[in-house]
Amino acid sequence: MTSTTAPVASRALLSARPLRCRNCGADRAAGPVSICEQCLGPLDPVYQPRRRLPNRTAIAARAPSLWRYKEWLPFDGDPVLSLDSGFTPLVETPVLARRLGVTRAWIKNDTVCHPSLSFKDRVVAAAINAAVAFRLDTIGCASTGNLANAVAAHAARAGLKAWIFIPDMLEAAKVIGASVYGPRLVRVRGTYDDVNRLCAQLADRFGWGIVNVNLRSYYGEGSKTVAYEIAEQLGWRLPTAVVAPMAGGSLLTKLHKGFGEFLDAGLVAGRAPRLYGAQASGCAPIVRLVERGGTRLEPEVPNTICRSLAIGNPADGPFAAHAMQQSGGWAAAVSDDALVLGIRFLAEDAGVFAETAGGVTVAAALALARAGRLRPEDEVVLCITGHGLKTVEAVSGALPEVPLIAPRLKEVAALVDGNDG
Repeated sequence: MTSTTAPVASRALLSARPLRCRNCGADRAAGPVSICEQCLGPLDPVYQPRRRLPNRTAIAARAPSLWRYKEWLPFDGDPVLSLDSGFTPLVETPVLARRLGVTRAWIKNDTVCHPSLSFKDRVVAAAINAAVAFRLDTIGCASTGNLANAVAAHAARAGLKAWIFIPDMLEAAKVIGASVYGPRLVRVRGTYDDVNRLCAQLADRFGWGIVNVNLRSYYGEGSKTVAYEIAEQLGWRLPTAVVAPMAGGSLLTKLHKGFGEFLDAGLVAGRAPRLYGAQASGCAPIVRLVERGGTRLEPEVPNTICRSLAIGNPADGPFAAHAMQQSGGWAAAVSDDALVLGIRFLAEDAGVFAETAGGVTVAAALALARAGRLRPEDEVVLCITGHGLKTVEAVSGALPEVPLIAPRLKEVAALVDGNDG
């Protein structure tokens, strides 16, 4: 089995790419910073346009992890930590395709991403290598749950200290799923946005690598690998539509970037897929921005059982809205009742148990299909980003009662006869 750690000497060979402002174009040296000093815009890694890129054969021969696409990730040299994350299954689901009324449908199943069972393992794999490149010994995050689990797990096996801050009303399984790895886990009274503001101050005060704050420029690039994997797993072609959940909005933005990069590299041909974003109606600032148009996002106070998407003031919201509009896609918000049904449909149709964000994605896809946004000829990928065992509370009251019987054949026969009736 491939080791996920590396000696100090080999870590010294890894360096992070320099940065450039997405808004004003100002350049900055590589470092644990994500905001432009000139205009306060977001900083993105800069890649050498003439760097040597692998072809399909070279990529396919590499180990099955997100690092098979290392030339499109923000480092020079080889990654040294979290070498086994990514390259999750793409599962075709004919039953769900019929439910959606489309030609074909697939689940991009990050419920089995290693090691913490969500797509956040991808972004943390990128962030933890940035932390090593910058010689940081402590990482941390503000999290609605999945990121807390991922940071705690990746830090534990890398031997780094971790400080993790979560809203106080998080699901019990996600709290346990972070605490078990032994980080300094802190509950904060308030919403995710309150926690995130605190973490921005902590990054400045203590010099920690807060993965979704001062390491965000590197962290976010890990999400692009979802797009790369979809293209490769479909036989080096693109679907016509992709539906993904939105919290901070970065996943939608990076899907757009990732598909574009593979088109630019000539690894796939045709058109980039239409991108559709999904949120719970109790916290849907990006959806409402898409619906009303414009560029200014209006923050919201979350009120939904889907806590993993409950970010009222998403940092990448306007960029996600632009990505959807530019791709020809749209967005949908769904009720808590609809997302619970979405979880059940996904389990019954595809054998995939998703957390509440997955229920939002399925329910939103159904709403988009009813509205005519998804077409009969479409080939659709649904991005399912976290395992259902993290949010069992959401469905526990919506499932049929389990009968209790004595160990007698006639009692089973009675159940069979009753079911037949």
